[in-house]
Amino acid sequence: MADVTVLTVLLHDRPIGTLTHVPGDRTLFAFHQDYIDDPARPTLSLSFKDIYGQLITDVKPTQTRLPPFFSNLLPESPVRDYLAARAGVNPQREFFLLWALGADLPGGMKVRHDQGQPWPDAKDRKTRSADRSAAPLRFSLAGVQLKFSAVKKKRGGLTIPADGVGGSWIVKLPDSKFNGVPENEFAMMELARRIGIDVPETQLLPIRDIAGLPDDIEQYGPNVFAIRRFDRSDGGDAVHMEDFAQVFGIYPERKYEAASYRNIAEVIWIETGETGVREFIRRFVFNALIGNGDMHVKNWSLIYPDGRAPALAPAYDFVATVPYLRNEKLALTFVDSKDFSSLTQEQFRRFAGKAKLPGKLVLDAVEETVQAFAEVWRDVGELGLVNDVRQAIEGHLKTLPLWKAR
Repeated sequence: MADVTVLTVLLHDRPIGTLTHVPGDRTLFAFHQDYIDDPARPTLSLSFKDIYGQLITDVKPTQTRLPPFFSNLLPESPVRDYLAARAGVNPQREFFLLWALGADLPGGMKVRHDQGQPWPDAKDRKTRSADRSAAPLRFSLAGVQLKFSAVKKKRGGLTIPADGVGGSWIVKLPDSKFNGVPENEFAMMELARRIGIDVPETQLLPIRDIAGLPDDIEQYGPNVFAIRRFDRSDGGDAVHMEDFAQVFGIYPERKYEAASYRNIAEVIWIETGETGVREFIRRFVFNALIGNGDMHVKNWSLIYPDGRAPALAPAYDFVATVPYLRNEKLALTFVDSKDFSSLTQEQFRRFAGKAKLPGKLVLDAVEETVQAFAEVWRDVGELGLVNDVRQAIEGHLKTLPLWKAR
């Protein structure tokens, strides 16, 4: 490859900057001047805004890795390892992996070679197709069939994109170790919808309805969980979004340690006001009730419906993890603890004070969510939740001060 390679960064198909790979395996990012000078420019990320709301244009070069915002556009392992192997690059050499995947990234992003040169393997990838042409959904990531090895080593169910009936979807496969994960997520997301949380369209589908998967995957469970992508409109247009790892400018591997729920709430309060904060509290309480210890920074996102102003993105990745992991805790610190048992009314009062949120709004949202959850939980049996998972959640509820005090 050339000593210097330039990729054009596009937002809503508008070129806004460049990523340049230079000798020493370094990457430089720079905005185009017309983007800098445009007062009505679309928002790329809050991480590129200073405390005065001005665009940050001085971005430090990175070694081997991309800057955090761009690094978070790439899939995590094992999908990353699999696709890197397909593209013939080291999975840590993120510049070249982004080039390979740049035509279909999360949100409104695209990345292309500045001279229009496709990734060398692109033609080969496009010629491969799945055999089950009649299936409603088709595995779409890079247009290739998924190797069984990538499925087998993933805990928590492998996540893949799929296209087909109804637009673009994200699909969660059954897990090789834990029972009933797709059924778990479908039930939790449906419960969240029933109490008024903003949830995209979801489905629990027979695994045979996903084309391009190895037949052996069916031994782990009969179903997959599918959720419609909220970063794609009904017409297929991209809607820009970013997760909170991108907002905070941190790499994916630090998603459990580099921020707290207070940090997330403070941004939501500043950027979206009472509407966003109330929804944040409702989602946090709901996930505490179901025992979800995996609500890290990448499981919270902002979306930009008008291209500029952020709103809290629809909910995703609501899974009860307590049935699978002993001594499960919160993914991030809440005030001064990660223990579910610390979630009392007083703790929420302290949280509101430290994050400078309206106390009454926070406490009212907590109480409303607990009561609403109690009403819908009675009918959870109709959602196909595996019995062991249901019993584990019920056992978890008995340990929660918020549940016992309702």
